[in-house]
Amino acid sequence: MVVGGLVMGLAPVAGLAALAGMALVGAGPQVFVVVGLAVFGAVLFLGLLLCVPRPRPAWGRWVRAVAVLGVEAAVVWQVGAATLSPPVLPPGPGKVAGQREWRLPTGSRLAYVRIVPERVTRPEPVIFLHGGPGVADLEGDAEFYGRLASAGFQVYVYDQLGAGRSARLPDPRGYGLARDVADLEAIRRTVRAERLNLVARDYGAQLAAAYLAAHPDRVARTVLYAPAGLAPARTPARPALSAVALGAGGLPHPRALAVATLLRVDPVSAHAFAGDRELDARLALLLRHPPEPTCPASGPAPGYGGYVALAGRPAPASLRTGSAALAASAFSRTGSAGATGSASSRAGSARPAAPAPPHTGAARVATPALPHTGSAGLAASAFSRAGLAGVVAPVLVVKGACDAERWAEVAAFRRVLPHARLAYVGDGVPPGRTDAYLEVLRTFLTEGQVNAYEGDGPPPGYRGP
Repeated sequence: MVVGGLVMGLAPVAGLAALAGMALVGAGPQVFVVVGLAVFGAVLFLGLLLCVPRPRPAWGRWVRAVAVLGVEAAVVWQVGAATLSPPVLPPGPGKVAGQREWRLPTGSRLAYVRIVPERVTRPEPVIFLHGGPGVADLEGDAEFYGRLASAGFQVYVYDQLGAGRSARLPDPRGYGLARDVADLEAIRRTVRAERLNLVARDYGAQLAAAYLAAHPDRVARTVLYAPAGLAPARTPARPALSAVALGAGGLPHPRALAVATLLRVDPVSAHAFAGDRELDARLALLLRHPPEPTCPASGPAPGYGGYVALAGRPAPASLRTGSAALAASAFSRTGSAGATGSASSRAGSARPAAPAPPHTGAARVATPALPHTGSAGLAASAFSRAGLAGVVAPVLVVKGACDAERWAEVAAFRRVLPHARLAYVGDGVPPGRTDAYLEVLRTFLTEGQVNAYEGDGPPPGYRGP
């Protein structure tokens, strides 16, 4: 009985291992799901046989066989149906007031909102870079950051590729930090600005740093609120992949287990199996957590990009801390959402490289040749540390009393951006959208001067990680 119970307990593990193995060798969803269910059923059948002793009478053996086969059929049917049946998905986010679309020379189609003052008095527009990656709130961000238009700025808020109301890629290996940098440069050219004021939050700080390194002369000022680490670790803002295995009721669900496994071993297969809308819905489910007792949390908003968030994307190798950063750049398997494999960088991968984006008729913005690292070949740029150290554009790092990123990340940014200053804005609800932060932001962008926080450690009253 004990041995049989242990074998039955191993049935889901064996099934998921078979599913993962078939995905790794390039099998499609129809193949790896069927193989996974077959292995699950075989191990479960063996466990059931070991749990029920073989009776001596012939009729007893017939009863045992019927009972075992009945239980086997019922369980495999239920698990198979749950695995193969997509969940009922909520409708996608609707358009927001003033929403438009950029069709960039990179091939990206990005939703954005432009807020224009009565009279433009400052030539460098403000571009907001949201966090995540894949966590966008176009309406809320446009409402908050649009208030900077009163200072004479044109303000642009957009959803990055693969997030929110922006387009998704048919081949997800095209996502990554390099593509985001190329899109941002294409945006600068599209709005015909010589330089940009970058305002970033969370993952957006990685994007801002990468853009600074690639185009240091194209940035007027940069503000990084609650910056995510240059070598991102799992944080409260980046849910663990293990949580994806829970269904809407908070219990393990076969399809969610399959998706979580595929995201770990081959995110491209996860995308083929679940699709963008399902991954968006799963990310939204993960982020609907109750506020921590000491830190008020922002409520969930529509606009998630499940694939780019759950598959993760590593930081540029040269922006990481640690002596082995550069050596790890080509072979890193570490992403913001946990350990994930790269389908395009594995030797002998059955999948071809992602195709180049289609030409749109406009002058193409060159995407730099960058190494692939991390999940699904998400590109990360080998921008030089020296390039960031030489940045002369003013940079302000802002921390609140209760944001989601560790205080230690501030030190990492100050190391690679030695001229950056730090401001502390204290409490406020919701974090990152307070009047105190807006005032610091407005003052820095217009005057370049703020009351800097000089301490290395957090001040009294800080309650974040």
